[in-house]
Amino acid sequence: MSARATADLVHYLLMRYREHSAGAALDRWVECVWWIEGGEPVSGHPVRPDGCIDILYSTEGGLQVVGAMTSERRFDLAAGARTIGVRFRPGMAPAFLRTPAAELTDRTIPLEAFWGRAARELESRVAEAVSPGQALVNALRPPGESPNAVQLAIEALTASHGEARVEWAAREAGMSERQFRRRCLEESGLAPKQLCRVLRFRRACSLGEGGLPWGLVAVEAGYFDQAHLIRDFREFTGGTPVSVFSNTGDGRAG
Repeated sequence: MSARATADLVHYLLMRYREHSAGAALDRWVECVWWIEGGEPVSGHPVRPDGCIDILYSTEGGLQVVGAMTSERRFDLAAGARTIGVRFRPGMAPAFLRTPAAELTDRTIPLEAFWGRAARELESRVAEAVSPGQALVNALRPPGESPNAVQLAIEALTASHGEARVEWAAREAGMSERQFRRRCLEESGLAPKQLCRVLRFRRACSLGEGGLPWGLVAVEAGYFDQAHLIRDFREFTGGTPVSVFSNTGDGRAG
């Protein structure tokens, strides 16, 4: 086992991760509420790209916004610390943050930069709450309007796990491909083709976690062949599918 896989195994054993729905009123916009905690300090916990933007809270960092990622990022967790987050569905976060998602890509920014005093007041409520996740959810109000045409097209790309054609999505949004590229970047933080790659990669990770052989994962996730699957894993994580999932024993070589 490589040094990286050994470190990831330690992370996996030391931490607990859970997630649940944010409720029917927010379901169109929010994928889940999640939390992660561990008894021992963890250095460099890996988080893979998923096409989503999160608001998270921790006692060390307060309320922060984590933008869509183009590669795996690693985060340190203090001993006994719990981090709570709300994960927005791809393309849906700007309706709540009131800023283009493109300005957040690969960045972590204090929520105060967007919500000002309201973020400071919310941070106090979350810190004192018996259920911090619920306190965070209660601060989110569904937008008054339904998702716009671009959000609906991104929603369709997400439902297809990135297999729908970008040209089709642009037509569904009533735009040229160039216009849709710009608007998709504003709403999701990723250009359409990059978003589709991330969504396909996320699907592959889910299938791999279930133990499906990697050759079949490539087919089911819509890759041309296993070589293209490995290429995306190397770009997004720096490792191969086998090395990435050797930390838990999930996923088998095809």
